[in-house]
Amino acid sequence: MINIYEVLETNKMIEQENLDVRTITMGISLLDCAASDVDGLCRNIYDKITRLAEKLVKTGEDISKEYGIPIVNKRVSVTPVSLVGASACRSSEDYVKVAHALDRAAREVGINFLGGYSAIVSKGMTHSDELLIRSIPQALAETERICSSVNVGSTKTGLNMDAVRLMGETVLQTAELTKEKDSLGCAKLVVLCNAPDDNPFMAGAFHGVSEPDAVINVGVSGPGVVKYALEQIRGASFEVLCETIKRTAFKITRVGQLVAQEASRRLGIPFGIIDLSLAPTPAIGDSVAEILEEIGLERAGAPGTTAALALLNDQVKKGGVMASSYVGGLSGAFIPVSEDQGMIGAVECGALTLEKLEAMTCVCSVGLDMIAIPGDTPATTIAGIIADEAAIGMVNQKTTAVRIIPVVGKTVGDTVEFGGLLGHAPVMPVNTFSCRDFVNRVGRIPAPIHSFKN
Repeated sequence: MINIYEVLETNKMIEQENLDVRTITMGISLLDCAASDVDGLCRNIYDKITRLAEKLVKTGEDISKEYGIPIVNKRVSVTPVSLVGASACRSSEDYVKVAHALDRAAREVGINFLGGYSAIVSKGMTHSDELLIRSIPQALAETERICSSVNVGSTKTGLNMDAVRLMGETVLQTAELTKEKDSLGCAKLVVLCNAPDDNPFMAGAFHGVSEPDAVINVGVSGPGVVKYALEQIRGASFEVLCETIKRTAFKITRVGQLVAQEASRRLGIPFGIIDLSLAPTPAIGDSVAEILEEIGLERAGAPGTTAALALLNDQVKKGGVMASSYVGGLSGAFIPVSEDQGMIGAVECGALTLEKLEAMTCVCSVGLDMIAIPGDTPATTIAGIIADEAAIGMVNQKTTAVRIIPVVGKTVGDTVEFGGLLGHAPVMPVNTFSCRDFVNRVGRIPAPIHSFKN
């Protein structure tokens, strides 16, 4: 039973501590939309998304109103489009037509983002995969709500370095084609290793082939709630610190579980997973970096940051996993620079560097996220950054990702404004020594020895 104290406590978390449900994401399989011609494929995709997701936004708004729980985003993820379009798409331009159909469907149902303009190429690329990847810059430049992701490696298969090299070029081309908007297209493009099939968060969301025809996944948030809880036990022992984070994560996840089950019931679509990640926003007090500082760091990036983040990530998982029947996605703590006011401040004062962020990704849920770099950074350097981050994921059997934004016309010290949840970011310096000869090798890096568990 829920008592009146718990009701009042939850209300306080919502009203004063920035608790929200970050997203309800409906995953939709498009495998049955395949057709022999592009026009038929686009028609099938548009019809299926608009039919299944027709009431998604209204349902989210109704639940939010009735329960008093802010639900910030309503989104859709679809089957990786390179699989769906293989029969119909003969060129990159054909895939761009599919991107426009997806964008029209997203606009029609009223969601803010649609993920799944994606390819899974961890071991090799089909012709269809390569066509889609080469279409990404144009697709993101010409659409508003489409998010794209490419999985270039896994613990089981190793790293596809041909795909890594191609993605370095693709990121740079996307930046160039969207330079009038401070290269905003790159904020909707992520390169992953060990990508999960059920991630509700953009830009990496897609609906995996092992998923049902449609499913409801929910991503919760709540860095502000955790920070407030830690303020109440300032200076306490590690035992008290860990218990406080676990209890708080449990409460946050229970809110997400309630919303997920209710959305599932009202829409008549199965409940999939809760992603219990701490997802920050640019709002004051809603920052993972500020949690790390409350734990005892002068600024995020100081010595001890990786250990503090490891503790936070682990306790969030331990607390949240007991609060939901099904936990999935990424689940832990996000460290996107532009979306976290504390991270932005740490970069601006020199406490946090790209290299320290890379070290932090060894112990958290995702990778180098929403990082602005100089627009003249070579494609091979971007590919090297992607390879480094993917290697961390491959060897540590975890999901890692790179969402990096080479801002055309900007250099170190400049600031880029993205707006909304994407926030703003200082342009960070990048190591200028070349890795060209390394990334230009053909083939793939083999899977690590510990992957052979069969």
